[in-house]
Amino acid sequence: MNTHEYYMEQCLALARKGAGRVSPNPMVGSLLVYKERIIGQGYHELYGEGHAEVNCIASVKSEDHALIPYSTLYVSLEPCSHTGKTPPCTDLILTHQIKKVLVACTDISSKVNGKGIAQLKEHDVDVTEHILEKEALELNKRFFTFHTKHRPYIILKWAQSKEGFIGIQGERILLSNAITNTLVHQWRTEEDVIWVGYNTLKNDNPQLNVRLVKGKNPVRIVFDNTLNQDLSFHLFDQSRKTILFNTKENKEEHNIEWIKVNEEHFTTEILGSLYSKNYLSVLVEGGTQLLQKLIDKGLWDEARCIQTATSLTSGIKAPLLSNHEQISLIKSGDDLIRFYKNAILR
Repeated sequence: MNTHEYYMEQCLALARKGAGRVSPNPMVGSLLVYKERIIGQGYHELYGEGHAEVNCIASVKSEDHALIPYSTLYVSLEPCSHTGKTPPCTDLILTHQIKKVLVACTDISSKVNGKGIAQLKEHDVDVTEHILEKEALELNKRFFTFHTKHRPYIILKWAQSKEGFIGIQGERILLSNAITNTLVHQWRTEEDVIWVGYNTLKNDNPQLNVRLVKGKNPVRIVFDNTLNQDLSFHLFDQSRKTILFNTKENKEEHNIEWIKVNEEHFTTEILGSLYSKNYLSVLVEGGTQLLQKLIDKGLWDEARCIQTATSLTSGIKAPLLSNHEQISLIKSGDDLIRFYKNAILR
C-alpha cells in the first residue's frame, strides 16, 4: 500500500463511522495532510449536518491554519458542488486555497456526477482520482445502487435450522443464538427500512426494532392486501413510522401510512415507492414467500443466511437462492452466517 492509499484507507475508516446516520447521503471521510502529518480529519456524521470536508477543515488546530493551503486533502468521495442542506464543499476547498485533492471515487448522483471535480480543476486544483476506488464503491454500495438502479439496496436475511427449515407454521420459534440476535439488531441500525411479509407479521408479531443495541430504528413496512390488520401488533405502535402497503387505499394517520399498490406488481411498486421517499436500503427479514418472490424476480443485492445449531425435522422450508455467489463466512457462537451477493448484478 502506497502513501496515498494509506491515507485513503483512513478516510474510508472514518467514513464508516457514519453508518446508519447519514442516509440518504453517502458515508464520506476526509483527511488533511501536511508533509506526512495529519493536521485535520473528519467524516459526515449526521444527515443535514456538515460534510466530511467541512468537519475535516474545522478540526485543524489554530496553530496549523496557515498550513491548510499547502496541505493535501484526501476525501473518499467527490466533493459536492451544489447547495443542499449545506453549502458546496468545493467552495470551501477553494476558499482555503487547497491546491491538491485526492478522491477515491466519483459521486454519481445527478446533482454532482463529476461537477465537483470539474470545478476544482477549473480553478487549477490538482485532482487525483481512483485512489482505492473499489473499496470506496463497496463502502457506499447502498448509495450507488440507489442512484444507478433507482431502487433501494436490498438485503435478504433469514435463519434456518440444521435441516433447512425457518420455522413452524403458526408458531413463533427463535432459531439463532443471543450473539447472533444482537448482531441482527446491529444490522437493522445500518438500514433505512425493514420489511416482513404479512404471514410473518401474524405469526411472530415482531417488534422490528433495535432494542439490543444503540442506534436508529428502521422504518417498518409490510404488504397486506386484506387490510384486516390487528392494530395491537407491535408493528403499529407509536414509536416510529410504519408503512402499510395494500391494494385498497392511501391515507396517513399519526405514524402509520397506507399506500395503495397493484397486487400483481407489489414488489416493484413497493421498491419504487421507497425510492421516491429516498430510502437507500431495505432489510427483508421474511418470511419464505416474500424472500423467494424477491429471489425469483432477481430483486436482491445481498443475502445473509444464518445456519443455526437448532434442529427442526419439519416446518417451513428456507428460501432457495439462485444466481448467487458466497462472499464471506463468519462464526457467531454456534451459528454460522453466510453472506452472498447476487452474481448476475456483479
